[in-house]
Amino acid sequence: MMRVVFALFLAFAALAAIDASAQRGRAHDGREQQRQMSREERQRMREDVRDAYRQDRQGRQDRQERQQRSRQMSPEERGQLRRDIEDANRQIRR
Repeated sequence: MMRVVFALFLAFAALAAIDASAQRGRAHDGREQQRQMSREERQRMREDVRDAYRQDRQGRQDRQERQQRSRQMSPEERGQLRRDIEDANRQIRR
C-alpha cells in the first residue's frame, strides 16, 4: 500500500513538473509576442503624438490669426470708424 501511495505521489509530482515546464514555455512565447506587439504599439503611439502635436500647433496658429483679425478696437479706432461711416452716409444722401 505504501508503495502504491509513493508511486502515485511520484506520478503526480512528475505530471506537475511537466505541466509547470509547459506553462513556462508558453509564458515565454507570450512575452515574445507581447514584446513585438508593444513595438508596434509604440510606433503607433509615436505617430499619434506627432499628429496631435501638428494639430495643436495648427490650432494655435489659427487661434492667433483669429485673435488678430477679431481683436477689440480701441476707442480711437471706433470713433474714427464711426466718423467714416457718417461721412459715407452723408455722401450717399447727396
